[in-house]
Amino acid sequence: MSAGEQTSSGYILHHLQNLTYGKMPGEDGWRLAHNAEEAAEMGFMAIHLDSMGWSIGLGLLFCFLFKMAANKATTAAPSGFVGFIELVIEFIDNTVKDTFHYKNKLIAPMALTIFCWVFMMNAMDLIPVDWIPQLVALITGDPHMFFKVVPSTDPNITLGMSFTIFFMMIFFTIKNKGFMGFVKELTCHPFAPPTKGPAIVLAPLMIAINFALETVSWIAKPISLGLRLFGNMYAGEMIFILIALMYGAGLAFGIFAGFLQLGWAIFHILVISLQAFVFMVLTIVYMAMAHDVDEH
Repeated sequence: MSAGEQTSSGYILHHLQNLTYGKMPGEDGWRLAHNAEEAAEMGFMAIHLDSMGWSIGLGLLFCFLFKMAANKATTAAPSGFVGFIELVIEFIDNTVKDTFHYKNKLIAPMALTIFCWVFMMNAMDLIPVDWIPQLVALITGDPHMFFKVVPSTDPNITLGMSFTIFFMMIFFTIKNKGFMGFVKELTCHPFAPPTKGPAIVLAPLMIAINFALETVSWIAKPISLGLRLFGNMYAGEMIFILIALMYGAGLAFGIFAGFLQLGWAIFHILVISLQAFVFMVLTIVYMAMAHDVDEH
């Protein structure tokens, strides 16, 4: 779908709308949403088929590439693709060792998966915004087919990952500190309630204050983790869409847009890498906090 076939606002809204599959109120059965209003009416249980498809597909691609590298690995000095994969693994392993000082064989593979998976989802933003949607429109015969290709610009994906990490944090906190240790972490920080003397009458109030503060702090972790990734990638996608609009404004603007797109794409390589790294490092930090029994 080219920018010249519709208004600028329509072009932008079309590229920001997910391919949504759900159930409309008052209708039997599930179907695709034909516009943003129908997608909103389908509610929480609706599925973004494009985000789910790309995220699962890229996850499988990650598994395939690393499996292929493992099969090709030998005791000789690595080179080419295998060497690159080993550099990535070594980089992630060193990052985990510098941040996570406890014993848990799950953390390093999880960090590797998060970094590579998020990076691959972010990297879809480097594909020109019209190429894949136009291909989908050609295949389906529907020029108005919604189809987003960057899963990390969908808050359902980023918050889904961050809340999964949040639940793992709770699991490891209870596993390492015990259920009562988890309760004490919520009720005895940051202000230690008095346990003797006349001031003990203030203990229930301090426990309530601690619980409120710690609950907000805990819930803020997954929300900020997911929204940070979503916000940065959404802003990057929006800039690519705005640049694409310039191609329909004449030859001069089209040439200028080409230079802008190239420059932003080069800079965006840093953005997508940094966002994947930040998401991974914060995950490692949260896992370290869940294992930090000495502080408790």
